[in-house]
Amino acid sequence: MATLICLAMFMCNFLAAGPTIAIVETALDFFPPIAGPAGIPAAIAKTAYFFTSTALLQGTGNLFWMPLVNKYGRRPIYIASYTLYFGVALWLSFTKAYGSFLAARILMGFASGAAETMAPLSIADVFFLHERGAVMAMYTAALGCGVAGGIIIAGLITIHNTWRVIYYVGAALIGTLLILVIFTFPETSYIRDTTPISSGSETGISDEKTGTSVEFAENGSRTIPKRKTYLQELKLFSGTYTNESLLNLFLRPIALVVLPPVLWGSLVMSVTIGFLVAVTSNVAPAYSTAYGFVAWQTGLCFISAIIGSLIGIFAGGHLSDRVTDFFTKRNGGLREPEMRLPAIAISLITTPLGLILFGVGIQNKLHWICPTIGLGLLNFSIVQATNVSLVYTIDCYRPIAGEVTVTSMALKSCFGFLLSFYTNPWIDKVGYTNAYGTMAGISSAILLLAIPIYIFGKRIRHATWHWSVVKYVHWDEDREVGE
Repeated sequence: MATLICLAMFMCNFLAAGPTIAIVETALDFFPPIAGPAGIPAAIAKTAYFFTSTALLQGTGNLFWMPLVNKYGRRPIYIASYTLYFGVALWLSFTKAYGSFLAARILMGFASGAAETMAPLSIADVFFLHERGAVMAMYTAALGCGVAGGIIIAGLITIHNTWRVIYYVGAALIGTLLILVIFTFPETSYIRDTTPISSGSETGISDEKTGTSVEFAENGSRTIPKRKTYLQELKLFSGTYTNESLLNLFLRPIALVVLPPVLWGSLVMSVTIGFLVAVTSNVAPAYSTAYGFVAWQTGLCFISAIIGSLIGIFAGGHLSDRVTDFFTKRNGGLREPEMRLPAIAISLITTPLGLILFGVGIQNKLHWICPTIGLGLLNFSIVQATNVSLVYTIDCYRPIAGEVTVTSMALKSCFGFLLSFYTNPWIDKVGYTNAYGTMAGISSAILLLAIPIYIFGKRIRHATWHWSVVKYVHWDEDREVGE
């Protein structure tokens, strides 16, 4: 299950980010009449819409997908979104008109982003609370490796092939993954029987939302359903999983942004992943200007990003779980979501350091390993900090984990979309050192907010839950999962 989820996450960003390494070649193909020395910047600016629009729809498109996921389950949406993703990849492989290509890239962002948001739900469905940090770190690393791996593979493809071959390879890989999803990925949603009973061997469980006590049987009083056969698991639809209206499911991700834990988690994702978008949108011309690198050489520099992401699995997953266990024992065995936050201290160092190394290295034309190490540190921080903050917000609001993830992804995508437009003009005006130095300061400020949230987080959660504007966030009893 975890392996398939990671493969799906890798492919979410493979075609979304990979072809950016060949943006110059793509621009020359679409705009040959104006692609002389003076016309290349204008051609690149128009070509950049292919990638910025995809990044925007990867996050905001989930405002449509997630209500359907919560209502009808994970499996049908996985299959539907990857079928659309595969079809769009084929479309991109053969279309040659600018308008058609742009429309296909927009649809690709809409299709590929669905799985990116569903994966945390599937992980929360299947894995226990004490396992969630490690598996979520693998998920986050797979997303980062999808960007880096896509850029590396795309760069190598362009050595002896045109940039369109990137889409041929991507379509083949997506088609293979779609077959795996259809035949090996089961429905992970499950309707739990929470009907109160009365017997002598009951255990009282406090309902945090209402303050009442509801009693559930420990064992022996419920009929355990028969395990489904393999063919039954292949059914596309298996019913509905909540009685909530689709309107409430659509409105909840929008209302969630006012909750401080969700807003902070979204900002952490924005200043890590969002600033990586700024880097990747400028990386090809940056390495070309500073070091004379061609596409495949620049792509190979992203090997450091993969290494950083893999190291981040331990720091953001196993280490954060151990930190949480340590503070849980000190608290008499009672676990609070805020006990995971001290682990984010590592990224408070690596995030600004990575951005400064990249900016200073390119600006002063230091050895190419300097900005390349910066890429590795930034990708490490994406896995480490994003995982800690996302698991924290999911633990805070576990029954609506999907909506929490959608809110974070949507804000991250909007932030990255704006950065992709303004990064190059910003750098042209103030230089790499000042631009990336400012990014480093912003990221440090956001990550430092973990301190007041660690101290006051529980009180903030309880106080904000009763705000009138948060009424759309409150969930029905059938969304409870027993955590």
